[in-house]
Amino acid sequence: MRRFYMIAVLGLWVAGLSIEAAAIEQFPPPDFESGYEFPDTTTPPPHSAAREYVDAAMLAIALAAATWLTYTRRSRRGIFALMIFAALYFGFWRKGCICAIGAIQNLTLTVFDSSYAIPITAAVFFLLPLAFALFVGRTFCAGVCPLGAMQDMVLLRPVRVPRWLEGVLRLFAWGYLAAAVVFAATGSAFVICRYDPFIGFFRLGGNLNIIVIGLCFLLVGIFVGRPYCRFVCPLSILLRQFSRLSKRRVTITPDRCISCRLCEDACPFGAILAPTAQSDEGDYIKNKKLLGFFLLLLPLLIAVSGWAGYGLSGRAARVHDTVRLADRIYMENAGLVTETTDASDAFRGTGRTADALFAEAAQIRGQFSLGGWLAGGFMGLVVGLKLAATTLRQRRAEYEVDKASCVACGRCYEFCPRQHAVLKLKREGQ
Repeated sequence: MRRFYMIAVLGLWVAGLSIEAAAIEQFPPPDFESGYEFPDTTTPPPHSAAREYVDAAMLAIALAAATWLTYTRRSRRGIFALMIFAALYFGFWRKGCICAIGAIQNLTLTVFDSSYAIPITAAVFFLLPLAFALFVGRTFCAGVCPLGAMQDMVLLRPVRVPRWLEGVLRLFAWGYLAAAVVFAATGSAFVICRYDPFIGFFRLGGNLNIIVIGLCFLLVGIFVGRPYCRFVCPLSILLRQFSRLSKRRVTITPDRCISCRLCEDACPFGAILAPTAQSDEGDYIKNKKLLGFFLLLLPLLIAVSGWAGYGLSGRAARVHDTVRLADRIYMENAGLVTETTDASDAFRGTGRTADALFAEAAQIRGQFSLGGWLAGGFMGLVVGLKLAATTLRQRRAEYEVDKASCVACGRCYEFCPRQHAVLKLKREGQ
């Protein structure tokens, strides 16, 4: 039986070589011996399945290491070393691909396109950070995300961003998430990957405009802690919400707070909350009438934002190649333009009718119209809930870490005298 399998495999291999030889004979490659140089690719070449499994395993190990360094070792130096590793491996070595942030689009396309199956590694890179955030907070942001690592390493003179301004700026990330889902669901573009501001650094080249945007983020990042993560990153928005449900969170002190106030300005992300005047615990509503007003306003915000999203859907649909081609064919047939394009010439060579193309484009425009309504309504819901949240207040007896905002960078550990005292006792005990 084993000999039979060996003969069968050998036969398949020989058959494959024969088919390949026939294909080469029928479609011979052009002659490139006259000084022709192959163009450089702008995306990394595909890797083997084994390499992808290694990447998934490295992600799981890095997440476990970040959790251990954050909660057990409580080591800022260890977290920073892990950041460097993440930037080198997931960033420069893997050239920013595969990316947990961009995997949002893979999952979206899987849901809305039955012909597309999400790669296993993309699913792992999307789900694992969310799972860790659900149980232990944002340890992915702590030292595993290469984009966060790039920004954290340039943060030299941090300034505090007012909480109200941070909340307003974060609305852009919600809008970016909604737009990315719409474009991915319609098969138009993976905008998160296309406009990744650090992909040019990881691949040591690329679109000049994107590189300039990345440089701007790094320059701002000298003073503002992780501006892309806090105000743009779509995955950061999801991690914030999942981390709110986690039972564990970063504690500034390893045992008890002595209210020394040294940690008050330690966090560049506004994640350390000062104690309130009343020491008893529990949330309460500051203004019930204002809360009721915002809740009544919520349906109107959803409707107005949905209408605005619908109004923008026409322009957004032109991102899709089919819609742009249909518009071009229509202008050429109507005599509005005299010259043709390569795309229109290629279409006419296929033999398809213009009516079939227009019908397909109309279907895509309908998808964008629905997506615009949903995305706009979603943004109205986010704004309404944020307004309602301003009427809530949490009582705190001591300095605490906001689970949603904390990226587990470990900076507050270095400012806590109790942390240093506990470490000293451990060293003396050894």
